[in-house]
Amino acid sequence: MTSITEDLADRLAQDVIKAAEELGDENLIAEVAREIGAASTTTQEAFMTAIRVRLSEQRARKFLAGRLAQGPKNPGGPRVELGARKILDVSEDNPGGH
Repeated sequence: MTSITEDLADRLAQDVIKAAEELGDENLIAEVAREIGAASTTTQEAFMTAIRVRLSEQRARKFLAGRLAQGPKNPGGPRVELGARKILDVSEDNPGGH
């Protein structure tokens, strides 16, 4: 179950991302985060988590759309059975990353 802090921070994150895109100002996110942090570091952390999750989801969707536009890696070849092998090992795929 999510908390009121997470719910409010996520709604604000959505609004700030939209406003930053409309204004063409990527610094808006940091400015809002500083304002929040002055009153509540807990809310600031929830806000920044929501920002990171939403922006990474946008990035992943753009990547997926581009990959789908490229078409299959092996047209006419056998289909891959998902789950037959390890999908992601963060330590191997992104050393030092999150």
